[in-house]
Amino acid sequence: MKPYYKCMLAVHLENGTVAVRRIDPPRRPPGHALLRLIVAGICNTDLELQRGYYGFRGTPGHEFVAEVVEAGDRSLVGKRVVGEINLACGHCDWCCKGLGRHCPSRSVLGIVSHPGAFSEYFTLPESNLHVVPDDLPSERAVFAKPLAAACEILDQVTIPWGEQIAVLGDGKLGLLVAMALDAYGYRVHQFGHHPDKLAIAAARGVHTHLTGGPVPVAAFDFAVDATGSADGLRAAAELVRPRGTLVLKSTVHGAVAVDTAPLIVNEITLVGSRCGRFEVSLPLIEHRIIPVETMIQARFPLSEAPLAFARAAERGTLKVLLEA
Repeated sequence: MKPYYKCMLAVHLENGTVAVRRIDPPRRPPGHALLRLIVAGICNTDLELQRGYYGFRGTPGHEFVAEVVEAGDRSLVGKRVVGEINLACGHCDWCCKGLGRHCPSRSVLGIVSHPGAFSEYFTLPESNLHVVPDDLPSERAVFAKPLAAACEILDQVTIPWGEQIAVLGDGKLGLLVAMALDAYGYRVHQFGHHPDKLAIAAARGVHTHLTGGPVPVAAFDFAVDATGSADGLRAAAELVRPRGTLVLKSTVHGAVAVDTAPLIVNEITLVGSRCGRFEVSLPLIEHRIIPVETMIQARFPLSEAPLAFARAAERGTLKVLLEA
């Protein structure tokens, strides 16, 4: 019997509690690959799931680097991979338009109806996988998914080259958004509360602003809310000029109160933004254009996931990694 068919470790979230369990490994469905976890990242969505987002119960995790153990495509076996998290049906109208991430019957790795990557073994469709270049360290490759989400903004919004863009928030996603937009030639102004975090973006060339009160009013045609807070939309909306565009990157558990009057009066366009294309993010990581490794603040073995989640939830913490 192959060793990966023994019991494996897997993280389990339920009622706000993080636990590590020993469970049977998954069997590989047709068209899927069986993956062995190498490293995974805890993101804000995972923390929101712990707090009750989506009424989640199960194994989370969707930022990962893994080794392919079994696959129908034998050329994948033994390769390190990252993977897109949406498991689409492949034949509905949305899928036929190339928008599988919006497939109404999709499941989502570690979020909706598909066990996540915070386990020693998990499965994902082979079509979702992207092979990691041999010379790209796993600790950098694990940022492929969140950096793809940052780059998605430029697939959704047409922004003139060299335009000034405001990014509100200096957490994990806010830093990636600011550095990605800077890499594409935009003049980025990032607003945040933490000098040490803003220094990471400033080292890349981003104009950073330490905030302790009101932000500039109607100063930008384009702004991004990456605060991860319920108040972020209101604060970010203040930055935007009439007929400007505000991109929403924050996911927050619970209802968020929105004063629609200034949005309507100023005719501000709101754009929701989440997952993006790995074909865009991987080259930025591979060629060291984005210094993602500077955001790693702690590493824990998978067996210490409760401690890892507690560390990730501490105010001001950037990326925490789980290693198998």
